[in-house]
Amino acid sequence: MSQNLQNNFASGVPAHHCSLPANHSLYNLSHVQVDEKQLLKAFIPLDSSGTRLHRCRRYVEPQWHLITTNSSANVSQQKTEECLDGWTFDRSEFLSTTISEWKLVCSRHPLKQMIQTIYMGGFLAGAMVYGLLSDRFGRRSIILCLHLKLALLGCASSFSPSYTVFCIFRFLCGMAVSGLVITGITLNVEWVPNKARATVSILNSCNIAFGQIVLSGIAYLLSDWRKLQVALAAPHFLYFVLTWWCSESARWLILNGQSDEALKTLQRVARVNGKPEMINKLTREILDFHMKKEIEMSRLSFTAYDLMRTRGMRRISLCLLVVWFSTGFAYYGLAMDLQQFGVSTYLIQLIFGAVDILSKLLVLVVLSFLGRRISQSSCLLLAAIMIFANTFIPRDLKAIRTILACLGKAFTASAFSTAFLFSGELYPTVIRQTGMGFVSTVARVGSMAAPVVLILGEVLPSLPGLVYGGSAMVAGCVACILPETLNMPLPDTIDDVEQKWFQRKAGPQENTSLCEGGASECGGVVSAEDLPLKVLKDVEEAGRNAFSPISPLRDTE
Repeated sequence: MSQNLQNNFASGVPAHHCSLPANHSLYNLSHVQVDEKQLLKAFIPLDSSGTRLHRCRRYVEPQWHLITTNSSANVSQQKTEECLDGWTFDRSEFLSTTISEWKLVCSRHPLKQMIQTIYMGGFLAGAMVYGLLSDRFGRRSIILCLHLKLALLGCASSFSPSYTVFCIFRFLCGMAVSGLVITGITLNVEWVPNKARATVSILNSCNIAFGQIVLSGIAYLLSDWRKLQVALAAPHFLYFVLTWWCSESARWLILNGQSDEALKTLQRVARVNGKPEMINKLTREILDFHMKKEIEMSRLSFTAYDLMRTRGMRRISLCLLVVWFSTGFAYYGLAMDLQQFGVSTYLIQLIFGAVDILSKLLVLVVLSFLGRRISQSSCLLLAAIMIFANTFIPRDLKAIRTILACLGKAFTASAFSTAFLFSGELYPTVIRQTGMGFVSTVARVGSMAAPVVLILGEVLPSLPGLVYGGSAMVAGCVACILPETLNMPLPDTIDDVEQKWFQRKAGPQENTSLCEGGASECGGVVSAEDLPLKVLKDVEEAGRNAFSPISPLRDTE
């Protein structure tokens, strides 16, 4: 998340005004004593508010009479011109940004938003590319490569000699971050047991929110966009090393014909989780027996078309399309324009991060007791209410507007966290990564569209808020159509999804029996007496009970 929001600081817009003419020192001012602030009055007109110097215009001819403190001459008819000698930037808040570096102000101001749009374009491309790659080469391998890629590209971007080169680096970084997000979420979902899945998902989201707080602190201490790039990218070298100790998804290994490696991984996880009694129970025969149906399905070829092929998958995918687009659309509409609130950018980012943590902890309780569907719908509807309310609050009431914006962002952040968990539980294993790539792609389309909508504010100031809020409202209603997944086992095949969709009242034990005739009819590998249902369940839970050798979930079950 620090990469997603760093543009608030790396491309923060400092206060600025036209530089004085190069020959202004030639004017004879020996007859009057003036300081620099007074001198600016003679060269720079005030903006429409009448309280600040104009950022993009200056007088064609100096207005010396304005230097007099009590002068009230009418200067509205005086000719002005563009900033022919460049701009002077205030360095009290930002020491150096891409805006001051490449003069992205006035007529070039849209280029600031273009940086974030290009980054989100990379996020969009990464969602499409790395979802397929992780299904082919494994979750852990892709995560390793992406941590190294992000570390190298992030550090390299600090040496960008031009705006164009920097945008290219941001696009590639966006691809890497997108791949890390969707692959990491999938790896967590495939390892963590049902009871702990919501807890782990929300704790990961809290880490993201904590990253926003850390981002504001690092940006404040460095106050230089080049140093900020290095500070945010360098930790990924450490993450690259730590990822070597993480385990590959046992489900992915089995479904890709690596049962022996999956067995070693599950035995290692059982040992780390403090369940040595499961090590002897875990055998190749048990794994093959337990995953027989899934292994057969894995031999089939699945594409993005399968997300829409059947009735249940089509309904899930279309509903998630609306939910993810609207969530990304509303979230980044609020999060990427912090300077609109009229307070310190560092402070508002700090507040946003703190509020996010509190909201995610609250949604953790809601997820565990009320379920995923109600949580998803409620977060989006409450976010819409906050955005609508903020739209009609007068702009001079900055405190109230900031509070409503914080609440709106908190609810959209909670909706994002819920959507990651909810989507991972709705899509089956055989196409889960492709599905996560699909919804992440849709979210990035929404995040790319968010800055564009801000242009509508020039026509009608309340229009962006109405669009953001209306989108969240529609998505909140659509989320009610999705099936509930609380305490339900993960679906492994598309058939599992179809059965759960059309038989919602069926209990979670419905699919625990893998062969209708018992073990003897599944190839005679083991007998029913040797392999009771409880053992099969313990085998499954032992494998899901951790996703890395340092997992905190030792005693979850």
